[in-house]
Amino acid sequence: MKKLVLLALAAAGAAVAAKKSSDAKHEQALWAEATDNVKRG
Repeated sequence: MKKLVLLALAAAGAAVAAKKSSDAKHEQALWAEATDNVKRG
């Protein structure tokens, strides 16, 4: 039973870490777009 609980906690932790990573990548992409050098001419 303890192994099942530990497995569930590990899976939940991995899911949270993946979500944070995805959010950080999305935020970085938004900043890159907002601060992109625009060449006019």
